[in-house]
Amino acid sequence: MNICVVGLQWGDEGKGKVVDLLGGSADFVVRYSGGANAGHTVIRNDTEDPFALHLLPSGVLREGVVSVIANGVVVDADTLLGEIERLEERQIIVDQNLKISGRAHLVMDYHKKQDQLSETALGPAKLGTTIRGIGPCYADKVTRTTALRVADLLDVDRMYERLERIVDQKNRYFTVLYGDQQPLQVDEIFAKCRRWAQKLKPFITDTTALLHAAWAQGKNILFEGAQGTLLDLDHGTFPFVTSSNSSAGGLSSMSGLPARAVDSFLGVAKAYSTRVGAGPFPTEQDNEIGDYIRTRGHEYGTTTGRPRRCGWFDAVSVGYSLRIGGIDQVTLQHLDTLCGLKRLKVCTAYYDGGGKLDFFPAERAILERIECEYETLDGFDEDIGKVRDFNRLPAPAQNYVKRLEEILRVPITMIGVGPSREQMILRRN
Repeated sequence: MNICVVGLQWGDEGKGKVVDLLGGSADFVVRYSGGANAGHTVIRNDTEDPFALHLLPSGVLREGVVSVIANGVVVDADTLLGEIERLEERQIIVDQNLKISGRAHLVMDYHKKQDQLSETALGPAKLGTTIRGIGPCYADKVTRTTALRVADLLDVDRMYERLERIVDQKNRYFTVLYGDQQPLQVDEIFAKCRRWAQKLKPFITDTTALLHAAWAQGKNILFEGAQGTLLDLDHGTFPFVTSSNSSAGGLSSMSGLPARAVDSFLGVAKAYSTRVGAGPFPTEQDNEIGDYIRTRGHEYGTTTGRPRRCGWFDAVSVGYSLRIGGIDQVTLQHLDTLCGLKRLKVCTAYYDGGGKLDFFPAERAILERIECEYETLDGFDEDIGKVRDFNRLPAPAQNYVKRLEEILRVPITMIGVGPSREQMILRRN
């Protein structure tokens, strides 16, 4: 069975844990979008430290599973090699079971510098990027003439002339636009490329052909979406979005497999809402409720360490994500974080100027001024970390899940009650 796991909110929903759990029955795990700006944490059990991954698919933690970094990913080779080294220090060897698409694009030093200069110049209007160079790399991908791909590392000597032209162009751009007087050195960047080529060549392949062969052979393929639908370049809360299609719709163009290759689209949502950085957040609780959720849920960014903004579950935005993604099942994560709250609230409708909205608005101004209609449910105090049967959850916790299921009109098939892969309630196979 081929499954696509996609976030339904602004990322950080717990996709890594879900992919790690489902990866036990997968032959291939495919990361198809985003870059090192998308971090996820996997906790296999209570006796070992968590694994923080940014580029490597979660499948690397499963022996015998082929992990694929597909066409749509932008690859920060330094970050990738660092992750591989840290795994090997923990006796997890990344061998020929890692495959990197030659069509994926390379994040270069000048992309990171451009990201930093741009955010600084924007001042209070900054987008709140991770400064990982993701946006500038995708911009170069569209520009084409200043882009480099992973496949270019296969003949690294031919890169120098192109790199010389690109670095000169970037330096002039940084000086004219930002007044930067610290030019990047092409020889230093080229030396990096040589090192990347030496270490990454064994992993580079045509992943589109690889995945089509796997599909034809009936292999189980698990697609690992990065970030969340509300950060999607086309469907998210623009301009406070990422630079790729992080919704389910990005799978085809960014992996090379058609959507009909997927048997199920599984959406992941937290039992509440979080967001990192700037942008509209209708249900945000900038108060003791938000502080409680942040502290209890350890809501700090895997990539940046920044405290996440926290709020109530937003059924309007999640419902929107379900519709545009064709999601047929949901896993609800971090239910345990809500333990200790006497009342739980769910946003069921948006109002603007007294009128009820029947859609998720595209306009930033509307999203920033809308009022939320909340439905209030009873909270629960019991520790649910060891519960594995839905019927053994406290009645208020059961009612909360059932009510979300009724509002969203999509079955909630899995419920996370803790950080480790074992702390999951399976309601359906």
